[in-house]
Parts: sequence; C-alpha cells; structure tokens
Amino acid sequence: MFKNIFKKNKKNEEQKNEEIQKVEETKDNNEENNKSGLLGKLKKGLEKTRKGITEKVDDILKSYTKIDEELFEDIEEVLITADVGVNTTMRIIDDVKDKVKEQKITEAKEIKSLLKEELVEILTEVEGNQDLNIEPSPSIMLVVGVNGVGKTTTIGKLASRLKNEGKKVLIAAGDTFRAAAIEQLNEWSNRAGVDLISHNEGADPAAVIFDGIQAAKARKADVLICDTAGRLHNKKNLMNELNKIFRIVGREYPEAKKEVMLVVDATTGQNAVIQAKLFKEACDITGIALTKLDGTAKGGVVLAVQSELKVPVKLVGVGEGLNDLQDFKPNDFVDALFPE
Repeated sequence: MFKNIFKKNKKNEEQKNEEIQKVEETKDNNEENNKSGLLGKLKKGLEKTRKGITEKVDDILKSYTKIDEELFEDIEEVLITADVGVNTTMRIIDDVKDKVKEQKITEAKEIKSLLKEELVEILTEVEGNQDLNIEPSPSIMLVVGVNGVGKTTTIGKLASRLKNEGKKVLIAAGDTFRAAAIEQLNEWSNRAGVDLISHNEGADPAAVIFDGIQAAKARKADVLICDTAGRLHNKKNLMNELNKIFRIVGREYPEAKKEVMLVVDATTGQNAVIQAKLFKEACDITGIALTKLDGTAKGGVVLAVQSELKVPVKLVGVGEGLNDLQDFKPNDFVDALFPE
C-alpha cells in the first residue's frame, strides 16, 4: 500500500515538474519571439536608413581593393548625408583609421565590422541609464519638444505600453496652448485605456501639472505622464515656463522618480540636433525619444543626437501602431542597420 502511494506521489511530482518545465519553455519562447518581433520591426523601420548608409557603404567597400584616404572620404560623405553629423562623422572616421593601423588591416571589407564596433561604442558611452527612470513607483515623466515632432503620439503609445505592463498610468494634458492638443491627447488616452487630467485650452500648464500630481497621489498612480507646451517662441520664455513646472514637481511630488523626456523627429535630421540643444539649455533632459525613424533615410541622427548632447536615447518610434514605440537598444540598432 505504502509502495503504491509512494509511486503515485512520485508520478505526481514528475508530472508537476514537467508542467513547470513546459511553462518555463513557453515563457522563454514567448520572450524570444517577442524579441525577434521587436528586432524585425526595428529592421523594417530602419529600411530607408539602411539603404542610405549600409548599402552605400557596402558598395564603396566592394569597389576598393585597398584601404586609402579616398575610401574614407567616400564613407565620410555617406555618413554626413545620413545626418550622422560632421563632428560625429569625423570622430568615427578617425577612430576607424586608428583601428585599421593598430590591427594592420589591409582588406577594405573588414572596415564594416570596425564601423559597427565604433557605432556601438558611441551609442553606449553616454552616462546615465538607457532604461526609463520610472522604478520604483511613483514616478513622473515630463515630455518636452516642439509641436509636430510626435509628442502626443509618443505619450499615448508609452501610456498603453506601461498599462499593459501592469502599471497604473495617468496623463496630464499640459500643452494648453496648441489648438486641439487636449482633444488629441484625450483620444490617445482613450485608446490606451488610461485617465486624462486636463483644463480648458489656454489654461496655465503648471496648474494642469499641479492637478495631475494631486490626482496621481489620490489614485495611487505608478506613472504620471505630463505633456508640456511645445512652443519655441524664445529660449527665455521656454525656460520660465518649464522652470515653473519643475518647481511645482519638486514641491508637490518630491518622492517621485523623475524623467524629462525630449521628443525629436528623426525626419528633420540636423534640425533635431538643434532643437535638442535648445531644450537641453532650457531644462535638465534625462532621455530622448526619437520618433518617425521609419519615415527617414536620415536615421544616422540617432548617433548625432546622442554623441553631441551626451543624453541617452531611450525610445525610438518605428511605426504608427500602439506597439511601435520601442526601448532603444544600441546593439539591436546597429545590428538592424548592419545585418549580417
């Protein structure tokens, strides 16, 4: 009798272990599939940039039998055309030249791997975490950027993603000056399934943020995402407006983790770098969201923005869908740009 009970218990234990193993395998497969899906979207989103950079670089390397100054000049032209930026391009070329000498490389085709290494180095050297600074809760994210760069869309997509991750999210419509901004954000909040705190058009943005903070506290929200005015009337007014908001956040929500996310449009190329520099002078930016990467051949601006501003790119938009806002992973970006 005891022998039969022992056998039955052993069999149950084995079945339990098998079930646990299957669950773990399913989880691993889902994570792997999710990663493959995101990388696939990134590759598709970078298609225009890949044609603008990678395919041209490949053609250059195939046309040279030896490594000389003219080869580097041709690569330099490709990078500048893709809006990598003059300063960043010169640094890439100089560093690749140094590596060619150090490693005694003579084959032109080997330069491609050196380029990839250099791009990863530039994209990973920035101080500060490339993950969103929202843990532990509560946290507040102030989203800044000029009108038309995709601020509203980025807020909506991010709110949807964070909610799907199990977080309680609240949005504050602080861009009260742009016509229809509140309505657009209301539509996105409905799509994302999160609550919106808003005032009438023309209201004081700081007052909206104040009410958003009070609501976030009362409702025990994990993340409060705040839209801010996107006017670039002049730097002094921009600073005054943002500083007023920051003072309220510091006074009313000192316990919250803070992220100041600058949204820039990749399709604007070097203008995105100029905008980013202006906002960095106006406030302490902690991260950059680069939108519309799928709509441009100038995706090299990722390198220019991060290299020249020393602020980490944290999010990239590679499509119009709710799930097309991705965390920026330097290695994945370079792999998608230079696929094997």
